[in-house]
Amino acid sequence: MVMLKKLLLALCIGSFSLSACAAESGAAPVVAPTITPAAVQMVQQAIKGLSANIQVDSIDPAPMPGFYQVIAGGQMVYVSTDGKYLMHGDLIDLGKHQNLGDAAWSRFRKDELAKVPASQRIVFAPAHPKYTVTVFTDVNCGFCRALHEHVAEFNKAGIAVEYLAWPREGVTSTSGRPTPTYTEMVSVWCASDRKAAFTAAKEGHAPKAATCTNPVEDQFNLGLKLGVNGTPTIIGPDGSTLGGFVTPDQLLQALQKGS
Repeated sequence: MVMLKKLLLALCIGSFSLSACAAESGAAPVVAPTITPAAVQMVQQAIKGLSANIQVDSIDPAPMPGFYQVIAGGQMVYVSTDGKYLMHGDLIDLGKHQNLGDAAWSRFRKDELAKVPASQRIVFAPAHPKYTVTVFTDVNCGFCRALHEHVAEFNKAGIAVEYLAWPREGVTSTSGRPTPTYTEMVSVWCASDRKAAFTAAKEGHAPKAATCTNPVEDQFNLGLKLGVNGTPTIIGPDGSTLGGFVTPDQLLQALQKGS
């Protein structure tokens, strides 16, 4: 899949042009399918046919005729309007050199993250931030720890960092018991001074064991829903992903480019 993606992009982004990469000026306009209740039911049945446990989160007309663009189980797929076919992978506009799934993913992430209350985040922010990013993090992840070492520099650059919990081990082990990292992150989120406990955990100091009503499991599941598969995952104000470990300068440049 990675090699195919590189080959497709190379064909259109190379130093020479191919007529196949240009949109046909005389092409007929594409009529987008309507998202009716019947269409929603059809798509849900198609997805459930693969697995009864997959939740369909978003259904939109696809940028290509005859298909719906669907976000389900942290993946983007394309389901034909007759429910017979499903495609998984990147949809590339050869004329514009764009991945047509990116915009839909960004909108979906932005909308879902807006539902997370500020009180459930661990926030490191300057007095008047120019930008705010959301970071799904694990307190024991090496790159997550390296990123947090620069949090003061991020803030100095005008970037607020809002952390959400994403224990890479998951919430429970195969035995059904809570994983060590999940338990540790619950203790951080339940600490009287969450920011201090969070920073200490990033430095390798386990927090004092604590339990309370906490959002750690919900945030882990939200990450899965948004396609998170590793930490750190940085999401910009518009819902786009901005990478994993980045330096303050790299993150600032990415945010400036996207604004």
